[in-house]
Amino acid sequence: MLLHRRGSNRRDFLRFGSVAVAGTAAGVSPFRLKAGQEPSKSTNDPAVIFIWLPGGPPHQDTFDMKPDAPAEFRGDFKPIRTNVPGLDICEHLPTLAKCADKFSIVRSIAHTFADHGGGHKKFLTGRDPLQPTGFVNDYPMAGSMAAKQLGGLHHGLPNYVCGVDGGRQGIDTFSFGSAYLGQSSHPFMLVGDPSDPKFDVKNLSVLAGTEDKLADRRALLNAFDKPMRHDTTGIAAGMDTARDRAFDLMTSPAAKAAFDLSKESPKLRERYGDHRYGQRCLMARRLVEQGVQWVTMVLENATPRGEEMLKDGTYNWDSHAVNCNIFKDTKHKLGYLDRAVSGLIEDLYERGLDKRVLVVVTGEFGRTPRIEYDKKTGRPGRDHWPQAMSMLVSGGGARMGQVIGSTTSKAETPKDRPMTPNHLWATVFRHLKIDYKNASFPGEGGRPMPMLTDGEPIAELV
Repeated sequence: MLLHRRGSNRRDFLRFGSVAVAGTAAGVSPFRLKAGQEPSKSTNDPAVIFIWLPGGPPHQDTFDMKPDAPAEFRGDFKPIRTNVPGLDICEHLPTLAKCADKFSIVRSIAHTFADHGGGHKKFLTGRDPLQPTGFVNDYPMAGSMAAKQLGGLHHGLPNYVCGVDGGRQGIDTFSFGSAYLGQSSHPFMLVGDPSDPKFDVKNLSVLAGTEDKLADRRALLNAFDKPMRHDTTGIAAGMDTARDRAFDLMTSPAAKAAFDLSKESPKLRERYGDHRYGQRCLMARRLVEQGVQWVTMVLENATPRGEEMLKDGTYNWDSHAVNCNIFKDTKHKLGYLDRAVSGLIEDLYERGLDKRVLVVVTGEFGRTPRIEYDKKTGRPGRDHWPQAMSMLVSGGGARMGQVIGSTTSKAETPKDRPMTPNHLWATVFRHLKIDYKNASFPGEGGRPMPMLTDGEPIAELV
């Protein structure tokens, strides 16, 4: 056993314990809240809810439909009118269609990295990755850059939170890594299905009977780690920060309350949808309302708890013909996405949070204009296509009810207002009141690295 191996001792055990505690909260922005202190429940701090749809949803089957294109391009779905004249979306998004005056669609962002790894890295960091494959970042994800700039003394809660399915919490799963910014700017991970009655946020409680010993144990760990204070790699500092966050979270009743969806009414929970998409979006609203400034929610598997995955479906939005029947799978996922995102948007507006909170819903790229078919099954699908994509933006005090940019007749490339992911990030950072044009971080070797190398806020939104 580990504790009895040659050379192991109590100091090793305490250090392993220290790292374990730190790892449970790795990435929470630094904060200090005295035990028992309640957070402020009102805040004017701007916030972002980033809804990530990994795999790449098909733009021409969701927000950029081409009903006049040939059948091999337009697909099976039909557009429907929304409550905004001229803004049509997929027929399987009927609830969103009723609140289109509260969001805008951007149709002309594109890049050149077609692999999932390269696409994630390019989109999320705003820079060309050194390798076109793989998910380990060379540059920090936008959320980490924001977390580094915003700090973390925010109402007793981590200021950067990410919700994912179980087993998907690795920082490199979606290229959420912070590269040269270090672990202190990683998100606090909410792991699991929040619609499950048994869902709980791990490591927010002190073990029963150990409450009076916690301070002594913390002091002992700090004493043992004191020789590491002169470490120049940043590892020790990262451990200190993460450990402090973990201890603070465990002693904060405010954190427990903020993550507790049972405090919401059954009627409101049902409005979002009793599934992981809906309850993650509700959790996001709850967190930003409590003062968290960046919440990422990853919406992949739409399978309701206790049910088997859809036949001819796939786990995330990677709708190749070899993976699924794109039209069956997308229709299935859109039902959950429609309810969850419309519930989030309407709730934010009704609570007067629409100016303070900016919502972005997107994946890393779109899908090929021409439908492909699997040779064995005959199933239809679409391949990766970074040359065109669509995203939904809501709130943030921006101008809503508009379509920004367009693509060619077969949804192949931007036709007007061509933009890159950095236009989105410039918009997001501007909303967060981050002076991204004059901000930089020390990169590898200490060389200053700007937050963005290019890109301006999307003028139609700001």
